[in-house]
Amino acid sequence: MYKISNFTNNDDVKILKELGPFKVIEYVKDLSVTPQTAQICYFSNLMNVRKRQVICNLAKSSITIQAGAMQWMIGDVNATTGIKGAGDLFSKMVRGKVTGESAIKPEYVGTGEIVLEPTYKHILLLNLEEWNNSIVLDDGLFLACESCLKQKAVMRNNISSAVAGNEGLFNLGIEGKGVLCLESPCPQEELIEIELENDVIKIDGNMAIAWSGSLEFTVERSGKTLIGSAASGEGLVNVFRGTGKVLIAPVDKM
Repeated sequence: MYKISNFTNNDDVKILKELGPFKVIEYVKDLSVTPQTAQICYFSNLMNVRKRQVICNLAKSSITIQAGAMQWMIGDVNATTGIKGAGDLFSKMVRGKVTGESAIKPEYVGTGEIVLEPTYKHILLLNLEEWNNSIVLDDGLFLACESCLKQKAVMRNNISSAVAGNEGLFNLGIEGKGVLCLESPCPQEELIEIELENDVIKIDGNMAIAWSGSLEFTVERSGKTLIGSAASGEGLVNVFRGTGKVLIAPVDKM
């Protein structure tokens, strides 16, 4: 039995969102300041630059998190590697190598709670049922998910997507029914959600942070011909084609 005081019930802490086993909190003000940092902290707060944390309730679901993301845990919590055999270890090592993600993401089971490291990035909670149970992520966004979700390496539809688009050849894909927790460079309020039905969207720049696994992703010329592309001044664009959703940041993430 345990009791936590002066945490989520603190006047300086605001609960931003709850979904599945995840709860996102935000520190309204940074009270641990010095005379030398007070001015920076004051204006950072006005511009929504604030620390945020994720609280995971294992009583609702077992959790898989990014390696090194755990800050503290309490109650009945057991950590495992989530490896189910030599073949599973090999596939996870290969997936980690090609996607740039950590090969082994720890899984936590039990009835206690886990608090993740604070971050100044924005936390997104996505229900994969709203993404037709399949989503592909841009590099570095994954923070945590319910352990029932399956992770895999998703290869681009053609090599041009990696070479011409200045991207890697693989992305991290998540499949199944459950909740996914992401670290986003932009807040939810600024992200643009595009829903396609047998249609296409072309994006100039590395602005898409996530898209449905059902979409075909390629890099193509903005025009039908080289001359047309040169005349438009855009050159190559990222193209998402088919039926599904795309989540777009308002400015280039790079």
